Amino acid sequence: QVQLVESGGGLVQPGGPLRLSCAASGFTFSSYAMTWVRQAPGKGLEWVSHINSENSRTYIADAVKGRFTISRDNAKNTVYLQMNSLKVEDTAVYYCAKREGSSTVGAMDYWGRGTLVFVSS
Repeated sequence: QVQLVESGGGLVQPGGPLRLSCAASGFTFSSYAMTWVRQAPGKGLEWVSHINSENSRTYIADAVKGRFTISRDNAKNTVYLQMNSLKVEDTAVYYCAKREGSSTVGAMDYWGRGTLVFVSS
């Protein structure tokens, strides 16, 4: 079955970096787009970034543009989120999700359990 397992979260000081990983299994990873979504304490889900499958075209939310970078390694069935210059407001549980198709079209049909990023001094 489809499994998505996030890792790499933790406590980091403001301005610091962190890299999240999402290991995928149970489907042909290279054929599907992947998305990162976050949920801050007491708030709703917020889309963060997306990467297509075929051309690896990426999309990034304005709130994190210039600081976060999404990438994928199809040989390792893993999608990454490199986060730099972290801010207190980036504190959230970060989820990776599989898309139904190869691009932004299609729902996020499978989700991981999330990894907590806590930005604090």
